[in-house]
Amino acid sequence: MEILRIVLTVIYVIDCVALTVVVLMQEGKQQGLGAIAGIADTYWGKNKGRSAEGTLIRVTKIMAILFIILSMVLNMNF
Repeated sequence: MEILRIVLTVIYVIDCVALTVVVLMQEGKQQGLGAIAGIADTYWGKNKGRSAEGTLIRVTKIMAILFIILSMVLNMNF
């Protein structure tokens, strides 16, 4: 059982570091003055799910869920 805890702790630390890096790689959500005039509604804004930004958002969600699950599992006394 102790080996399992060590392996999960290593995965947890890797997830923490990777999650921090992925969050810092994302763009800000501010659209500036372009949102007032409607300029921000461009092709790239509409297809953001298929872009690199959309991929980063999806990876962030997956890693955050893994972070929460590993936090709960490592907190259990087994």
